[in-house]
Amino acid sequence: MKITGAVLDTIGKSRPYAQSRPITISEMDLGQPGPTEILVQIEAAGVCHSDLSVVDGNRVRPVPMLLGHEAAGRVVEIGTDVVGLVPGQRVVMSFLPRCEKCPNCAEEGRLPCTAGSKSNAAGTLLHGSMRLSRNSKPIYHHLGVSGFASYAVVDSASAVPVGDDIPPDIAAVLGCAVLTGGGAVLNAARPKVEDSIMIVGLGGVGMAALITAVSQNISTIIAVDTMEEKRDQALRLGAHEAYSPQSLLDKGIKAKYVIECAGNARAFETAFLATEVGGTTITAGLPAPDAMAAISPMTVTAEARTIVGSYLGSAVPSRDIPKYAQLWRDGKLPVEELITSRIQLADINHAMDQLADGKAVRQVIMFT
Repeated sequence: MKITGAVLDTIGKSRPYAQSRPITISEMDLGQPGPTEILVQIEAAGVCHSDLSVVDGNRVRPVPMLLGHEAAGRVVEIGTDVVGLVPGQRVVMSFLPRCEKCPNCAEEGRLPCTAGSKSNAAGTLLHGSMRLSRNSKPIYHHLGVSGFASYAVVDSASAVPVGDDIPPDIAAVLGCAVLTGGGAVLNAARPKVEDSIMIVGLGGVGMAALITAVSQNISTIIAVDTMEEKRDQALRLGAHEAYSPQSLLDKGIKAKYVIECAGNARAFETAFLATEVGGTTITAGLPAPDAMAAISPMTVTAEARTIVGSYLGSAVPSRDIPKYAQLWRDGKLPVEELITSRIQLADINHAMDQLADGKAVRQVIMFT
């Protein structure tokens, strides 16, 4: 079938992207779903730093690639071996499919799936297939989703059903920002009500971590960001305190659990310095592969510290996405407050500029 989507043709073009236009809106061909795959009509897709990191070259991926990994839509067709999904269901896409067979998948979300990680790096679906082409030449898949398009074929392991009462824009944001940020709180940190928790970096993932901590009634929630407007938003959403990184360090403020969500080496250093004796520093951001941070190994030993990596919120999507959907239903997780704007697919290059400038928490492309 013919579809329309946002294809990244060239990595590393100069900014502003609204002028250099590294992403083109293209018509392409989408193949039929294989035995374990589904065809989804995309309803909404969030614009995330993991998309930007491919555009600016911080994450090396094969191109041309149809971007978009945070998306929700309606199942249109299912493959012969698909179970648990039926046409008409609204599904949330997860950007790391789980094969449920490798040793990593037996670790309850702590480790990324081996097969899913391999297929994501190769730009294919979970079992190695490619369903996209343009002018008879292949187009690579982005993290098994490629959600910046009118339709997508994904492996059924990349889709989690949610109820029709979850609006498409909310559903889309559950699949990456909330899954990653919320999971860093619930799965990696696991704070008690009486604990203190700090979020460093208030983009989509950081704000999702913040509202998740608020939903758990954690007694002290501290927000950290370089931008005043994001600190103000964090306070409105329930943070008890908010600081710039320098102000935080100057005041010597610390927390038991500190979650770094900025994907920046300096932010990781700030998070480490702001962690209490005996506390845990959780890193959920994805900096450039060659980024290096300086920390004191002696501090880790002498202060009995723990450093934890949390990829995709240490999540099992089929377990965790319904949990966040229920928190939203219950009025405890205001995901809509993370959505800065709802945009059209044609705005994608400008949206990347907004993200790079830190002016947006979550921009959501609406297809319906």
